Amino acid sequence: MSVVPPSRLAKLTKLRCNIFQTVYNPTGIRTGTKYLRARLRGPAMMSYYPPTLNISRVARMYPELELVDEDEEQRLQDIEDRKKRGKGAPKKAKTEEEGRRNQRRK
Repeated sequence: MSVVPPSRLAKLTKLRCNIFQTVYNPTGIRTGTKYLRARLRGPAMMSYYPPTLNISRVARMYPELELVDEDEEQRLQDIEDRKKRGKGAPKKAKTEEEGRRNQRRK
């Protein structure tokens, strides 16, 4: 029985990696190839959950149905109430210069 030299086995391994399109890693260092070759999880996760019904999109597509998005109505009412109490968002500056002036005052 003859002994095969290690250099010859290394060449054989390198040739095998070229043929089967795998990574040649003679030192065995961690490269992350296992994770890079794995299937992506995103599409499977997205198909797990059923699509949600967006009422505002349906109302825009079919205006003749006159659908009301109660969540949006409530949000607008809350914003209006906050503005009445003085807790609303500040007004936006009309020009860039005006915005800089307001920042300097504070």
